[in-house]
Amino acid sequence: MQDFQEQIRNLARRHNISEPSAHQLVNGLLNTGGGQVQFNIPEFGGMGQWMPGMVMAGDMFNHGLKARVDAVCTDVAQQVRSGSLRPPAPASAPAGSPGVSLSWSGQHNWWPGDLGSPASSGAQNNMRYAWFPATRRLAVDLGGRVWVYDTGDHNIGGVSQQQSGGGMTLTFTSQYGLVDVAALPVISRG
Repeated sequence: MQDFQEQIRNLARRHNISEPSAHQLVNGLLNTGGGQVQFNIPEFGGMGQWMPGMVMAGDMFNHGLKARVDAVCTDVAQQVRSGSLRPPAPASAPAGSPGVSLSWSGQHNWWPGDLGSPASSGAQNNMRYAWFPATRRLAVDLGGRVWVYDTGDHNIGGVSQQQSGGGMTLTFTSQYGLVDVAALPVISRG
């Protein structure tokens, strides 16, 4: 079996992208079990995100670029889900030695750790969100302050940000239609 860095190099060669870009995609997809990734990669038009069946790229009308992003991400996601692409297991210290514990953390999450893994997430301007159906929570980061909301029985399909007159409205779509985030109970505020 190839080592992790060699797998990333091969991925970069196969898709004709830089190794740092391949590494960023691999880290992001490892963090979500191959489900989705957000990225900021100049080769892909800057900020964007991917999940199966959906590609958003900085150059949103460049369909060739979107197809390229989809091909790379689909390849990586399949390898992550199959278990063929994973970082090396941390070395364990001999019994009784102090040693240092190492673990793979992928990228640092901005939301509270007890929420689990998000089913969906996104970002726009100085706002980002992550939805956690297992814990029925929506985390929203507004300029570095994280708010956590109780989503109840809402099944969130997307979050939208509207700015006007110096204010901002944050809404999401659920099975009940369009809902203002301000209508949800606040669990914690940052």
